[in-house]
Amino acid sequence: MRSIIKTGICALALIAMPVAAQAGTLEGVAIGAGTGAVVAGPVGAVAGGVIGGVVGGPDVVTHRHRHCWTNGYGHRHCGWR
Repeated sequence: MRSIIKTGICALALIAMPVAAQAGTLEGVAIGAGTGAVVAGPVGAVAGGVIGGVVGGPDVVTHRHRHCWTNGYGHRHCGWR
């Protein structure tokens, strides 16, 4: 029984990998559908989902790293890349 559960979890993880690559689009659909459902009901959920899919959503998959440096006067500055 445990091997069946482990196999199912592994298969689900492999299936979810391409979905994670398109996270911006899927998040946009989810946010748009949720907002549309609150504002205009089921019709708004469909319209919001379509608009959210076209526009996209926040990209939380990519990670930005902080880059810090010291200028000629000894002041430390940081930026995100």
